Amino acid sequence: MQKKRLNSNRPDRIAAKVQTLVAEILRDNYSDDELVAGVSLVGSVAHGGLQFVRLYYYSRNADTGAVQRRLDEIVRSVRFELAARMNQKYVPDIRFVYDDTLERASRIDELLEKIANE
Repeated sequence: MQKKRLNSNRPDRIAAKVQTLVAEILRDNYSDDELVAGVSLVGSVAHGGLQFVRLYYYSRNADTGAVQRRLDEIVRSVRFELAARMNQKYVPDIRFVYDDTLERASRIDELLEKIANE
């Protein structure tokens, strides 16, 4: 007998919930921090059987290295606050990843315009 496979969207729901709550935490607790205040969470993906959630962000700050270091510094306190806001037995680890989609799209537009002008 073959085991029935379920198409569960639970990882997507958990990732979206974590993204929403972390955005609220950053807004509520770190609005006075210049590096963190310019961060916008643009996506989330759950990995490892919901053991961790990768949060993709975009920053208005040009120094993305400094922003990443600051986010890495506050990740423990953000996760602690996340545990207080989630009514779930297990709270996944979170990791912040810079999303460079806008820069890549801009570069592609520049290349296409250059080709069109030749």
